[in-house]
Amino acid sequence: MKKQTLWYWLFLSPVLIALISVVVIPFMFGLYYSFTDWNGIQSTKFVGFEHYMEIFKDKEFISSLWFTVKFSIVSVILINFFGLSLALIVTQNIKTSKILRTVFFMPNLIGGLILGFIWQFIFIKVFASIGDLLNIESLRGWLSTPETGFWGLAIVMSWQMAGYIMVIYIAYLENIPQELLEAAAIDGANSFQRFRYITFPLVAPAFTVSLFLTLSNSFKLYDQNLSLTGGGPYNSTQMLAMEIFKTAFSENQMAYAQSKAVIFFIIVAVISLTQVYFNKKREVEM
Repeated sequence: MKKQTLWYWLFLSPVLIALISVVVIPFMFGLYYSFTDWNGIQSTKFVGFEHYMEIFKDKEFISSLWFTVKFSIVSVILINFFGLSLALIVTQNIKTSKILRTVFFMPNLIGGLILGFIWQFIFIKVFASIGDLLNIESLRGWLSTPETGFWGLAIVMSWQMAGYIMVIYIAYLENIPQELLEAAAIDGANSFQRFRYITFPLVAPAFTVSLFLTLSNSFKLYDQNLSLTGGGPYNSTQMLAMEIFKTAFSENQMAYAQSKAVIFFIIVAVISLTQVYFNKKREVEM
């Protein structure tokens, strides 16, 4: 038993060393720097909670936080809806199911910056051409307003992540005993009833995983935000990660930006862990 434990920790040690070196230690240093006047090179004095008190008076930070919350709510709903819908399609007995899985997953392989620039071209050039052709004013000047910029980001995020979330739902859908579905069909249950009372409860663990991933990724989004809208117009589509980056590297307020990052971490951790707790509880009740 001791030998097995030794081998266990031996194989686990590279991962633990990497995690501690890359995540834990930098986080602890960042937490310390948030209480100082650190300028990116050195800190000369301890300022306590001064930076944290300033955050709640920072209108740009609050605006970016509110925009990020709204974006995350919409993205989580869209990504999980389309992810589950695609999973239900490709798990049917159709000849092209394997090809469709590949096609639906491919957007997730494209880098965020490249994806943003591709969709920027689509929204600005293609949409404008269609708007001119069909005389639809709303398609012209896409991404030039806060509303269209918001939906542009939501569309890109959903298009990229839906295929990835689809894979998670597929793993659970394919483990559902077909005997249950066949028995329900024999008893007269229609497609919706089979989904509502059999499929949906059995894929509940997939919702827990998918909601955690989509929530955390939506809150931390930076690359698509940078390449698609750049936070414009007038920082109206600036998400929290971009606002923190701007504070650190454009305004050169490293310690203040670090305190924002700590608050950001707490918000994401609380929301993500809370949804995991309630979803796990719902799984048990089901």
